[in-house]
Amino acid sequence: NIPKMVRRITGRNWFFIITGVIVASLLIFAGNKAVVYTSTDDFCNRCHVHPHSNQTWIRSTHYDNQRGIIVHCVECHLPPHGDGYLTEKVKTGTRDVYGAIFKDITKINWEEKSRPEIAARHTYLSACIECHDNLFTTGLSKEGEDAHLYYNQYKGDVHCINCHLQVGHYSENIIHAKNVDFGKEKKVDTIFAEPALVTKFENYTEYIPGTGVSFKMVAIPGGNFLMGSPPEEPLRREDEGPQREVALKPFFMGRAEVTWDEYLAFFSAMGMQGRSSDAYLNSLNATDIDAITGPTPPWGAPDQGWGTGSYPAITMTYHAARIYCMWLSKVTGKKYRLPTEAEWEYAARGGTTSPYFFKGDPTYFEKPKYKNKLAATDTSGIVAYINYQLNSMGRTIPTELLKENPFGLVNMLGNVAEFCQDWYDPGTYSGYPSGILENPPGPSSGTEHVVRGGSFRSETGEVRCASRGRTWNDSWLKTDPQIPKSIWWYSDCVYVGFRVVCEYE
Repeated sequence: NIPKMVRRITGRNWFFIITGVIVASLLIFAGNKAVVYTSTDDFCNRCHVHPHSNQTWIRSTHYDNQRGIIVHCVECHLPPHGDGYLTEKVKTGTRDVYGAIFKDITKINWEEKSRPEIAARHTYLSACIECHDNLFTTGLSKEGEDAHLYYNQYKGDVHCINCHLQVGHYSENIIHAKNVDFGKEKKVDTIFAEPALVTKFENYTEYIPGTGVSFKMVAIPGGNFLMGSPPEEPLRREDEGPQREVALKPFFMGRAEVTWDEYLAFFSAMGMQGRSSDAYLNSLNATDIDAITGPTPPWGAPDQGWGTGSYPAITMTYHAARIYCMWLSKVTGKKYRLPTEAEWEYAARGGTTSPYFFKGDPTYFEKPKYKNKLAATDTSGIVAYINYQLNSMGRTIPTELLKENPFGLVNMLGNVAEFCQDWYDPGTYSGYPSGILENPPGPSSGTEHVVRGGSFRSETGEVRCASRGRTWNDSWLKTDPQIPKSIWWYSDCVYVGFRVVCEYE
């Protein structure tokens, strides 16, 4: 039958068939050339709106290395051929062209968009494995072996980017680049010999003996208040109720979060290089402290390159914050600790009963009109008191830049979320006995601790006075490659710090 069909094809038909084949071949050839051309580094840089991408790539080990191998844009930011390469290329290209034409790149927070969890969305794991299919190469360090064994054990939960973000776009402030010597003592002109002497209930300045570090403490008067939020409060969550009346004793609270200056005084005293310090720790009557080492050096720069000094200390674990309070108590002769959840909310409210300690409706602050226009000129609204998602540019700020609350405390809401000593339970308030609660300590046991106040990454509803958060210990240590994992530093949390309370006797 096939010869008969061939004989039936006229010369005119042959012309169309041959022309069709030639045209199809040309289209395929041209299409392939277009794919190759639009996959070059130069083409990517023509419309890619990230202003630093090319410079940081040239400084990275994917470009500047001993072997002279250059890893190109599409080799990381597109999957290998055969794994949906063309589909993802169209999606990525469309997004970048749209951004180049319609977006104002000066208003994009590139530092925030370079965080590991966001960078992982634009880098394909299959692309990493395409080149690095042998994870246990000759000369790999013991540290690297442990990290890659951990990766193999938790594939799907851990991305290569979590540990190797800097290989494609260099940054000296990568949290997980390497174990570093962080927190060297600064030379100071004045060394305090004695702590503050507190003889009455009033604000005071504490001095850390043997250092040049001091910080302000605010006298918080005792009183009664309603803890939690009413059912009608905008953006309220279920774990904020039912409201309970609480009676608290007077106490002192840090005017601001513990700064890097304060925390590094502790870090230095406890053994900056992780040397054995069990005898010293035991002298603090801490029976459950790790008996092998003191604080180990962190991975990368725990301040993220944002600044130390008067910036709030971040990335330390709840355990480290608690031990800091014990150390501070030892060196000052006072009783410092983390605040209870009730003390924290009472201090944050400053005698007010509204969602914030200043006037304002959370739903109003969420409106696009406020975000796009009014926030920039609002000197009395939320941006005057809180460093949060809208105005933070994705980072912390020094502790003295915003307005105080009625008690004279700064950054109670936003900037960094703050540890409380209570165990977290979504039903805490309903679990208390009826009547007025006097100095409630929180649940007697649990697995995670309360975190309050929201942070520079939080939205409007998460920085209300009643908003409750919690630690996520396992998630915040997910990419820590050390075995065992650090008890001192979180590898995946850059937005939690703490402030101290001093008991009044």
